[in-house]
Amino acid sequence: MSNATLSPLPSVDRDVAGRLRDALLGASFTADGLLELLGAPAYAALARSETVPALRATRGDTPLEALVRLFLLQQPVPLARVAGVLPVDACLESGWLVAVGGDEVAAAVDVRPYGGADGKDWFIVSDLGCAVGGAGGIGSRNEEVVLGVGGASTTLAGITVRTPVAAALDLGTGSGIQALHAAQHATRVTATDLNPRALHMAALTLALSGAPEADLRQGSLFEPLRGDETFDLIVSNPPFVISPGARLTYRDGGMGGDDLCRSLVQGAGERLNAGGFAQFLANWQHVEGEDWQDRLRSWVARGCDAWIVQREVQDVTQYAELWLRDAGDHRADPAEYQARYDAWLEEFEARKVKAVGFGWITLRRTDSDEPSITVEEWPHPVEQPLGDTIRAHFRRLDHLRAHDDAALLAATYRLTAEVVQEQVGLPGAEDPEHVVLRQNRGMRRATKVDTVGAGFAGVCDGTLSAGRILDAIAQLMGEDPVLLRDRTPAQIRLLVEQGFLEPAE
Repeated sequence: MSNATLSPLPSVDRDVAGRLRDALLGASFTADGLLELLGAPAYAALARSETVPALRATRGDTPLEALVRLFLLQQPVPLARVAGVLPVDACLESGWLVAVGGDEVAAAVDVRPYGGADGKDWFIVSDLGCAVGGAGGIGSRNEEVVLGVGGASTTLAGITVRTPVAAALDLGTGSGIQALHAAQHATRVTATDLNPRALHMAALTLALSGAPEADLRQGSLFEPLRGDETFDLIVSNPPFVISPGARLTYRDGGMGGDDLCRSLVQGAGERLNAGGFAQFLANWQHVEGEDWQDRLRSWVARGCDAWIVQREVQDVTQYAELWLRDAGDHRADPAEYQARYDAWLEEFEARKVKAVGFGWITLRRTDSDEPSITVEEWPHPVEQPLGDTIRAHFRRLDHLRAHDDAALLAATYRLTAEVVQEQVGLPGAEDPEHVVLRQNRGMRRATKVDTVGAGFAGVCDGTLSAGRILDAIAQLMGEDPVLLRDRTPAQIRLLVEQGFLEPAE
């Protein structure tokens, strides 16, 4: 379909947006306000694009119910019901609202409350019916439709390192959620997108949320950047879907296989300032006869440390079905659905792809002569937000890189917060079969340790050096302290690398 099927967008008038924002906040049109009004089941249903529970919960006549029906449920509302709540004339003139029938108004865009950083109330603007990224059927209407916030968006926002920076870049900004987050800790935010409608929507999101304006540029990936522009933070939730052709702008990258994600990762290094982070969501191919971890290591730009975490793997049939449903193809003509499905499998077969991985990629620009690349599979639950956890990972990496075994034993460490010890063995046994250290925060890792490792970790409080602790353990166990010092640094390094211990200095 053509772009004419999409609603005209409101003008980016920051004065009108500010007045609208004040009105929405005054009526408690916020994430907390919606939860209180709708109740948890109906509120959760909205995140699945199911509107019936919310329709039932908004049959009253309060201002908040009217706003929910207007902006979230896309129902026409009598003009008289919102006249005392919103600056109706300004909203009609600027295009936030449109007149329908003789005495009703409707929303031109979806406006969804979003609980932002530090308890701030933000609003995400997206196309009508597209507030939830990845909801079935939305993409089939128009290839340039702009989605709201989905699971991928919130995942990326949660893993992003949040430290004050001078310049941040959001590649493929969409509705602007990553740029909105970045604006809270970056002096200057640049946001790019191939879709001009997305740039306009991002400007609306920033204006309605009361955030500073961003430098919005149209183009693919790094193309809109000038000369040698560099940044302290680069984030991207790119169109990473591996598909036969670029059918839907919001999800299909238009390059063969996983080339778009590879290009994004390889190109980020030269755009990062020293110590800067680049963080992406990505899909990658598992190709017959190739180690998927080696594939990803080859993507990492020179001069960058990397931490790549595979969160999920789907076989090619599961993957094709997921994205066919995303586009609503399962509700189309069965013959057309089968043809699209077959084309997807044909593409994978030609590339010898047996599965597709999904996960996070974090790069950090380093001046080390020996950059570190960690690629791992971690499908287990984690605790978001993870930005501080990721930043701490790279701090510990610097420490380990700068300390040989002698320096490691001279350093002091402390056990990180909320690490617990579990002893596993048969009931009544005198000694446990093994000891497990488990994190209750961050990545929530668990690792087996021997009695020395468990004892060492338990004593680490930042006061005694690692060497002195080992000497004391050797005395208690009747072991040779020299031999214990020789064989323990590898275990200490592992505990530091995985975040069970942190340098005390």
